[in-house]
Amino acid sequence: MKIKPLGDRVVLKAAEAEEKTASGIILTGAAKEKPQFAEVVAVGSGVVDGKEIKMEVSVGDKVIYSKYAGTEVKLGDEEYIVIKQEDVVGVLVD
Repeated sequence: MKIKPLGDRVVLKAAEAEEKTASGIILTGAAKEKPQFAEVVAVGSGVVDGKEIKMEVSVGDKVIYSKYAGTEVKLGDEEYIVIKQEDVVGVLVD
């Protein structure tokens, strides 16, 4: 099963939370901070209220998104986040 986002929405697969801090301290489940980095797995058409919006992200992009944005969805064993494109803060480039 796949998610097809509508309008200006984007489906993200979140990065895994860090298991250790930079200094080597192992974090418990409660102490792990939710990551704000994700990979784009699907992009909507960009049509909102009959107007076409330029979609600035594409499938495969690694992005940073707003901390409390979106709706979390679980399909099988995979967890996704569906957000509006405006909640994408930036695209990571090499």
